[in-house]
Amino acid sequence: MKKFNIRKVLDGLSSVSSSSSSQPGNRDNDIQETLQSEHFQLCKTVRHGFPYQPSAMAFDPVQKILAIGTQNGSLRLFGRPGVECYCQHDNGAAVIQLQFLINEGALVSALADDSIHLWNLRQKRPAILHSLKFNRERITFCHLPFQSKWFYVGTERGNIHIVNVESFTLSGYVIMWNKAIELSSKAHPGPVVHISDNPIDEGKLLIGFESGTVVLWDLKSKKADYRYTYDEAIHSVAWHHEGKQFICSHSDGSLTIWNVRSPAKSAQIITPHGKQPKDGKKPEPCKPILKVEYKTTRAGDPFMVLSGGLSYDTVGRRPCLTVMHGKSTAVLEMDYPIVDFLTLCETPYPNDVQEPYAVVVLLEKDLVVIDLAQNGYPIFENPYPLSIHESPVTCCEYFADCPVDLIPALYSVGSRQKRQGYSKKEWPISGGNWGLGSQSYPEIIITGHADGSVKFWDASAMMLQVLYKLKTAKVFDKSRNKDDKPNTDIVDEDPFAIQILSWCPESRMLCVAGVSAHVIIYKFSKQEGATEVVQLLEVRLQYELNDVESPEGDQVPSLPTPGATSSSQPPAPQSQPSTSSSSSDGIRDNVPCLKVRSTPLKQSAGYQVELVIQLVWVSGEPPQQITSLGVNSSCGLVVFGNSNGLAIVDYLQKTVLLNRGIIELYGSNDPYQRQPRSPRKTRQPSGGLCDINEGSTTSEDRCKSPTSGSTSPCNSDDDQKVPNFLERVKTKSRMFSKTIVYDLVVTTNHQHFYNGGGRGGAKMSRKLSLPTELKPDLDKGLRHRHSHLFKKHFSNVDVQKAKVQKEEMPRTRSSPNFNIRDNSFSRSRSSSVTSIDKESQEAITSFQFCETFTRKTDSAAAPSLWVGTTLGTVLVFVLNLPPAGEQRLLQPVIVLPSGTLIRLKGAILRMSFLDSTGALYPPACEPWREPNAPNDKDEKDRLRKRRPVSVSPSASQEISENQYAVICSEKQAKVIALPSQNCIYKHNITETSFVLRADMVQMNNSICLACFCANGHIMTLSLPSLRPLLDVNYLPLTDMRIARTFCFTNNGQALYLVSPTEMQRITYSQDMCENLQEMLGELFTPVETPEAPNRGFFKGLFGGGAQSLDREELFGESVAGKASRSLAQHIPGPGGIEGMKGAASGVVGDLARARIALDERGQKLGELDERTAAMMASAESFSKHAHDMMLKCKDKKWYQF
Repeated sequence: MKKFNIRKVLDGLSSVSSSSSSQPGNRDNDIQETLQSEHFQLCKTVRHGFPYQPSAMAFDPVQKILAIGTQNGSLRLFGRPGVECYCQHDNGAAVIQLQFLINEGALVSALADDSIHLWNLRQKRPAILHSLKFNRERITFCHLPFQSKWFYVGTERGNIHIVNVESFTLSGYVIMWNKAIELSSKAHPGPVVHISDNPIDEGKLLIGFESGTVVLWDLKSKKADYRYTYDEAIHSVAWHHEGKQFICSHSDGSLTIWNVRSPAKSAQIITPHGKQPKDGKKPEPCKPILKVEYKTTRAGDPFMVLSGGLSYDTVGRRPCLTVMHGKSTAVLEMDYPIVDFLTLCETPYPNDVQEPYAVVVLLEKDLVVIDLAQNGYPIFENPYPLSIHESPVTCCEYFADCPVDLIPALYSVGSRQKRQGYSKKEWPISGGNWGLGSQSYPEIIITGHADGSVKFWDASAMMLQVLYKLKTAKVFDKSRNKDDKPNTDIVDEDPFAIQILSWCPESRMLCVAGVSAHVIIYKFSKQEGATEVVQLLEVRLQYELNDVESPEGDQVPSLPTPGATSSSQPPAPQSQPSTSSSSSDGIRDNVPCLKVRSTPLKQSAGYQVELVIQLVWVSGEPPQQITSLGVNSSCGLVVFGNSNGLAIVDYLQKTVLLNRGIIELYGSNDPYQRQPRSPRKTRQPSGGLCDINEGSTTSEDRCKSPTSGSTSPCNSDDDQKVPNFLERVKTKSRMFSKTIVYDLVVTTNHQHFYNGGGRGGAKMSRKLSLPTELKPDLDKGLRHRHSHLFKKHFSNVDVQKAKVQKEEMPRTRSSPNFNIRDNSFSRSRSSSVTSIDKESQEAITSFQFCETFTRKTDSAAAPSLWVGTTLGTVLVFVLNLPPAGEQRLLQPVIVLPSGTLIRLKGAILRMSFLDSTGALYPPACEPWREPNAPNDKDEKDRLRKRRPVSVSPSASQEISENQYAVICSEKQAKVIALPSQNCIYKHNITETSFVLRADMVQMNNSICLACFCANGHIMTLSLPSLRPLLDVNYLPLTDMRIARTFCFTNNGQALYLVSPTEMQRITYSQDMCENLQEMLGELFTPVETPEAPNRGFFKGLFGGGAQSLDREELFGESVAGKASRSLAQHIPGPGGIEGMKGAASGVVGDLARARIALDERGQKLGELDERTAAMMASAESFSKHAHDMMLKCKDKKWYQF
């Protein structure tokens, strides 16, 4: 009969409660917590990167502002470097066209859902003033003449409607397609593809229809003056500034130039890329010219800039932009397809000589600006952070409040990497003003990429600028062609992709883990160096164990494995053997996935390779991908783990200190009582990669980068097959790698278990394969031996007994089928008898180095390593370091188990430590010193000055000065008092979801725990009491990219990749939300519009030059009447003065509104002043003329008149 325990009942009740619980008698009142819920507020701050899937572009030539619209309805506005703005249409429809109200601080956007919107850019966060939704016609093209308030909207039916931009109401004036074309024409002309007014006559409107018809429409007489027809479809039309000629681009790759008064035949036909036949026939057709622009210069030939038009025989040629200037034709190849381009000119007036100076080319994944004024047309160096996606981002880390010397150091080494050959002129998009933020602390963002590169970004003051780029792939030999590709790759695409980053800002040590099961350790140096031989450690980390069924579990009989024999090695697929490291039967063994280069490596200033660690194949099985990584510069150690085990490497001595399977880390303290598993099954040949059981993740899925979408070659179809997305996220986010049945591994060299055994310590296992019938006796014997060995090693260690849960602990081969509604440790298991391998693989998920109390009996803190696993277990190891100086390089580091074992629900995500005052207790670290010093004396001094990690009691670390361990898992958080190891606070973070990311962050001179859940909630908890301070349903998880890149940092900031090309930064700090308006830059700045071009004496005398048109009289309601109400619906926007009041908060917003009001008032007063002066001058003139007339006539008689 079981003994009743009331304490267990109370523990169960407290675990069900979602609120924090504390046990009485603990010193929980000693720490004063200052953070309250009013200190927290969540809002988006800025978005960086290239606009994802761009679709339209516009430029304000006076304000010097560029706008880009995208297919998901977002707008990105760019001014001078550092001035960026993001806004979003609520309906998410694609932006098809953008038009600036030049120098008015407004923008009109036309969307694919047939709506147009007016944006107010005179506020730091632009907002919509008006919207107009067309109900019966589809919008195809829009045009807004310079300094006009009447906006032309062309439709798919071929009609043109006119909108008043000020009131966003339709005019009754409509140009119908059947009136525009010839009466004799029987066919519909197609959608409107172009609208523009004649540069010298605003009363003449040029309308281009898709079929090839162009009409010059007289707005006053409401009839067509001329009609121009061509056999090929039209894509775009452009005017000569004098208004006497225009040019059309066509679908056959030709350009037609027309004289306005000669509609019968085009003046000239040009096929820029067509082969001209000698017999005078028509050139061969080419690809369509999608857009053409015709720009004139004062001293030279005009420029014709066009996209497309290449001949069809240029297969595989990259997209091109063609610049025709006089007799020269330059073809500029682009890296991506061209979406749109704009020619930047000196004047905003269409009737003036244009004087083009640059071309802005919007590509699908890049923005290029070409300098037209220099020979060779060089490009401008792009100052915007648009290269985030240069290679897909696979991981991301965010560091706020870094050491102040870090950014200058990274910038100095990064500046040497810059390319040459850019234009020497300043960046032409130069509008707006920077914000006046009070943020002064340095911030750094690090991104890891699919090509193995690592980028460091300066993220201070709401800006983003690349500092330095590190290419980790340089360490390895690259395959010259597909035939040379090594057969040991475990990923088909991107074998160098970065998976995990670990960086110490103080010591500048960088450690990266890649998808090919490799770890590279880098040190930072400002001087160049050369490495003759890259230091390499190969680690053999492959362990497989079974668990003992719990009493409640059904006993599954051990069925004979098909194909299993009594031979020492079961059959295996014959793959291409390695050249040097294969066993006699061709199974790959002791072979790394990548080959480290054997030639000398030149190391530029910046991050330089210190050590490369590679996991090797074991008995034909690829190494599992690394799931966690940590580096500590004070100890000189790197630790990493995966679903097989844990390895600790001393990167100073270049040795492996510890290399053990996860079950061996527990020893006799294993709460699951697992044992070595059965002999291996016969593998099915699968091209060198293992077959995957049902429900498991494919090898392609393992290598998939977070940014890979439907177009990625690594994309797997199982994304659509998994019914529960959250379960898939949990499976993938842990980076579980699927394995097949392995050989039984029996550890034989236990005497080197915990001390540094050199490189040999990484390869200390032999294989033993026996018939399945011997499994019961083998299990019994091995379990006894296993327990005996660990009792021997743990005999002098205070082992804390773990509470073994009554729930069943299945161990399935496939990824854990996590039930998000399950609050216990148990996982759902299959009832199928054929599924023999019921093993839920435990993997290492997190590490934390700290100088802390490792046992209950400790009287002083000691260096330690805390290890968290996917099953919610925390294991603690003591690090016994030799004295600093030369002894550190000669004597081994001893790693001892402490016996401490802590349990939580869900995988361990983050561990941290607080001192007795509640302040964050950071791991000890080394300050950075130049490693490439000119002589050995400096190196010895550096080692001698290395901060010794004391293990002796000190005044500040006595037993009375306790610490607190804060541990956060996917489901809950606990605060453990040290050294007593009592759980003083516990909080169940979520019951129905799970935490994806958790960080202990500093804010307002205090500390809190910030969590991001898979259900989209962002939460913060106070420390150490774990009081909920913030819980906002911010972002439902719709993409694995968000799960893998979301990260918190100090001072209330966080970021994630919102698209493959864009990074979104958010804040959860109330102070930052209040000061956000001040930090953001301004897009609109008061600039005087350039003077209109002078008409000249003769043009004024004979009626030449630009003809003005009173559009108000023509399109107004009094003449044109009212438009049909059913045609379009007006929707008032939130961006008026009321919306502006809501958007701008605090004193800064009031000042901005006051300044805008003063600007408007000053402008009106100036106009009134001018009118008054004109009236006074007129009155004075009249008075003078009247006086002269009076003097002339006063002496005359009446009959003399």
